[in-house]
Amino acid sequence: MTEKPAKTKTEVARPWLKSYPEGVPAEIDALKFSSVGDLLVSSFEKFGPKPAFTCMGRTISYSELEDYSGDFAAWLQSKGLQKGDRVAVMLPNVLQYPIAISGILRAGLVVVNVNPLYTPRELKHQLKDSGAKAIIVLENFAHTLEASIDESDVEHVVVATMGDMLGFKGHIVNFVVRYIKKLVPAWSLPGSVSFKDVLAAGDRRGLTPVDVKVEELAFLQYTGGTTGVSKGAALSHSNILSNVEQNALWVEVAYRKKGRPENLNYVCALPLYHIFALTVNAMMGMEQGAHNILIPNPRDVPAFVKELGKYPFHVFPALNTLFISLMNNEEFRKLDFSSLILTLGGGMAVQKSVADEWEELTGCIIAEGYGLSETSPVATANRFDATEFSGTIGLPLPSTDIAIRNDDGEDMPLGEVGEICIRGPQVMMGYWQRPEATAATMTDDGFFKSGDMGFMNETGRTKIVDRKKNMILVSGFNVYPNEIEEVAAQHSGILEAAAIGVPDDYSGEVVKLFVVRKDPDLTEEDVKAHCKKTMTGYKRPKYIEFIEELPKTNVGKILHRELRDRK
Repeated sequence: MTEKPAKTKTEVARPWLKSYPEGVPAEIDALKFSSVGDLLVSSFEKFGPKPAFTCMGRTISYSELEDYSGDFAAWLQSKGLQKGDRVAVMLPNVLQYPIAISGILRAGLVVVNVNPLYTPRELKHQLKDSGAKAIIVLENFAHTLEASIDESDVEHVVVATMGDMLGFKGHIVNFVVRYIKKLVPAWSLPGSVSFKDVLAAGDRRGLTPVDVKVEELAFLQYTGGTTGVSKGAALSHSNILSNVEQNALWVEVAYRKKGRPENLNYVCALPLYHIFALTVNAMMGMEQGAHNILIPNPRDVPAFVKELGKYPFHVFPALNTLFISLMNNEEFRKLDFSSLILTLGGGMAVQKSVADEWEELTGCIIAEGYGLSETSPVATANRFDATEFSGTIGLPLPSTDIAIRNDDGEDMPLGEVGEICIRGPQVMMGYWQRPEATAATMTDDGFFKSGDMGFMNETGRTKIVDRKKNMILVSGFNVYPNEIEEVAAQHSGILEAAAIGVPDDYSGEVVKLFVVRKDPDLTEEDVKAHCKKTMTGYKRPKYIEFIEELPKTNVGKILHRELRDRK
């Protein structure tokens, strides 16, 4: 892999600083920790008996997490893995996830996060590309690994079960998962070791401390691969620690306004293998001594809501699609939201109609932020003491510069659309073993070209209009799907909508809108009449197609490419 070459740092105007909350500095201080493992051990010692993670009724404390992760790290070391070797983690939000990544990092190794729902083809690519020498996988997905492990460098396989950390109840859970719900397809991985056996073996050996430097590699965070080959964003310990520090400065504003609970509870419904939850829930949560309530399957909304009813919850990160799903559940609407301090929206644009309904229901404004795997992830966020939903992605975090540039790399005036470019200590080292891709996405003055189109207003807040590659060109006019989708979502009969461009002999492209009905009697004419009220002619959908469900990633982002590929 090629690291970011040294850049000439050009000065940029920072109109956002005048909009900063009082007391928030323009720059972060020197990093407090020498590695992510150092941060974790510090939290284990500082918050010892406090709850760290809860899943399916079982809670582990910070002290227990220290012991379990040390055992996992010791086992990895006993297998001859050396500092810098990559270890893949193919787990949903279960207790084994924080144990595994903490152990990997404490052993001086590199975490390769893997989506458990990958197909064999996708997994094979990621294992080969990363060169992972070991993997921990939930047995539910072991059949996928069986079909993918050939031609990879994987030498050690650890297989976890849903019930591993649940005591006697775990036997019942495993029986139900395997034989009642039939969620574990047959698999065969000769030489694999159970997660419980790994912890027992590691406990007998003990961990040998490893000296890890802040500029060294910590995570390979693969991009979604919705266009072309999935690439690994190489994130250093410094990248992650910087983003934790940036977010910590920002979140203090929320506590300053609403108070900081003695026992802070985070809802962790977004998958921890995704960069949003990884940094905000796992890393920042542990740095603050928070208790993360793990939701293994947020698509099971009734079970999710039942879990939420057991705890006062204070910090709630989610995506637009998840907000919609929850608010359409009557039991969710009956929950007590009086403890909610901060609702974070990221991963995709939060629609105003959704934000308004959330605020009316919970009394809490959604603070929308923005980032990518390549930025560890948070680059911008709205103020956490805001009094209204802004409809923007907010202000650059401390030590972060945002430039809006045209295709020639020239800065655009305030208010004009261009590509959002990001510079800061959270920007990745580069793409793993892809120097050409790294060079294509990094500017000479150190900015990462996000591929997102937007503009900055006079207060320094940025508004995304869409992904560059999703843009629709109608008779020479740029049309941004997010705008159409947001307008459509304001119709009371529409649950969700997604817009794409389709070929047209006259105008090159026209807009097609896929609609998921909330009202079963909703017609094509109803949708077109609604759009006609608020959108100029060339933006209005020419075609409407009603579908039962929009295709989405496991994180909840709408897959526009799949819609474009529909026949």
